[in-house]
Amino acid sequence: GLIGLAQTVQMWHPLENDLDLDFCGTWRHGRVSLRLAVDISTGCNGISISANRSTLSINGQMSAQCRWSDVIHLTDQFGFDSAEESNFCLHWEPLLDQLKLQLRGKNFTLCWPVSLQGSCCTDLSFGPNTPEAPYGITKGMVKNDVITDKILTAYNFNGTSINCSKGEWMLSVIVMGPQAVGLVEHPCARSTEVEMMDDFRGYNVTWPRTQGVSAESTVTVRIPTALKQAAKLTNKVVCTFFKNNSFFQESVKNVRILNDVVGITVENEIIINLPEPVRVDFYHDKTHSRTCVSWDTRKDPLQVNWLTEGCETRQYGPNHTECLCNHLTYFSVLVTLEPRPVCHLLALSVITSVGCAVSLISCVALIIYLCRKSKRSKEQRSIPIHFGLTVSLALLNLLFFFTGVLANVGGESVCAWVAAGLHYSLLASLTWMGIEVVHTFWLVYWVFCPTPKACVWNLVGFGESLPAVPVLILVAVGDIYGMRKVQQCHDRSDPYLMCWMKDSNKAWLAHYFINMTVLVIVVLSGLVMLFLVYRQIRTRDEWRQKRVAFLSIWGLSCLFGTTWGLTFLSSGPLSVFFIFLFCILNSFQGFFLMLRFCIVDWMQRHTSVSAPGSSSTGSTRQHMLQPQETS
Repeated sequence: GLIGLAQTVQMWHPLENDLDLDFCGTWRHGRVSLRLAVDISTGCNGISISANRSTLSINGQMSAQCRWSDVIHLTDQFGFDSAEESNFCLHWEPLLDQLKLQLRGKNFTLCWPVSLQGSCCTDLSFGPNTPEAPYGITKGMVKNDVITDKILTAYNFNGTSINCSKGEWMLSVIVMGPQAVGLVEHPCARSTEVEMMDDFRGYNVTWPRTQGVSAESTVTVRIPTALKQAAKLTNKVVCTFFKNNSFFQESVKNVRILNDVVGITVENEIIINLPEPVRVDFYHDKTHSRTCVSWDTRKDPLQVNWLTEGCETRQYGPNHTECLCNHLTYFSVLVTLEPRPVCHLLALSVITSVGCAVSLISCVALIIYLCRKSKRSKEQRSIPIHFGLTVSLALLNLLFFFTGVLANVGGESVCAWVAAGLHYSLLASLTWMGIEVVHTFWLVYWVFCPTPKACVWNLVGFGESLPAVPVLILVAVGDIYGMRKVQQCHDRSDPYLMCWMKDSNKAWLAHYFINMTVLVIVVLSGLVMLFLVYRQIRTRDEWRQKRVAFLSIWGLSCLFGTTWGLTFLSSGPLSVFFIFLFCILNSFQGFFLMLRFCIVDWMQRHTSVSAPGSSSTGSTRQHMLQPQETS
């Protein structure tokens, strides 16, 4: 009963009360619609975490500025399923007046961080016991110390108000110059207050280095003159340098904070659209992928998002990043992990959509052309190979054109099958490009050997070897294909949805082991084949005509898939250029392929009506532009 429970709880007794609170537990609830009830107000009476069959409640009077009362419907708004229990963790940081909840892997910011407080509700201690119940909180832990395994209806923590300007929380207060700049230092952050006088002409604030901190690990803020005119209610601006960025490191996938966080605030005012930007210089360890961001809560009041909107990034070598921002908030530098966010996503999407549509129409026209040509020239064994490549490209463009729509409309179940089909058509296209390379080599160097029949090429290109087997294996493994979120550089909270391989370890392993391996083989073999064909035809008279030489290399490149090699150049100083070039060339590949066959057909007809003495020239041009026909 309660006596036994009291004895169990009393076994947990930390040596001293905690300045902040890290409480984790398991919410045992029913298979019903779930809710989160929050009621936070100012004061310092403490905090209570309670739960019943349908509601997890967080109530407390412990904040300096945060006031919020609301009920969030977890099942309706966030799609929580009807499991019997949910794991959660609650973190309270009194120094920043920040309260965060992690529930089922989702982060909810209940109180947003503010500047350093003059007084804090801290020194938390475990409060009175609560009764057992079939529904409630079990396995309650404070900083990994288990309180009890029993199911309690509530956990209560008492708080004590302390003066943050006394004791160890404030190490020093100094006055610098006539502008009365005060420096406050404590274990987590340093706060500098700058008073903007009537003759204010801007001011530089630098994170003072302490012993053991390298010169490369500093931050400098340039407060612009324009801020004096923008601030209407006060002439003081506070710069806070946070040493510990764990308060700001939300569980955003594939993104982490590089180094420091700087908060620039004017009390009780929102400063935006400054005519002269705030300049923040971050000096850090070497890294390549950096983006200046600011912390924003406008789109989702429960979750804080890092956005690039309003900030410009300037990189000076691998150790120095300058952020120019036209508003005041918290600033930092994000480092991008795999996969990298896509910049210019709208422009790339438009190019891809137009290219896929044009290529699809071109492939359909080319299929009709090849069917008619095969009836007139049945002896040409290269036509089935061209036909296979065209069909696979048509399927690839069709699925890729609709992948975004199907991801948003069809959901996860439909997206898994679309992703598998898209992967199959991609592998089929690359396989047929490889077959084009092998067939060309066969005709150029093994002139007197008969080429394999069309059924052999179809078996390789569409059937049991490549690409059907890898796709079937991945489908059998499971959790590979599905909905993929492509993060945008300017807004990470609104990703582009498409059907492709998931963002998981298994999917990435399959991508590198299968896709990249096939891509490397096709691109390298295509480049080698281009070089070998060049050696065969460079001594001919027609090669000296630049137009014919260009059309020869360009036409064979369309067949051999060498343009896909641009994907290996999508990093570095010219990454944006190569990404756009890759997008244009490969989305319009079906159109370029049709254009190549049109040119070849025109030159063949032009040769047929020329004088007999020019027939060898036409034959040579045909060999350069379409070597498969010259067996």
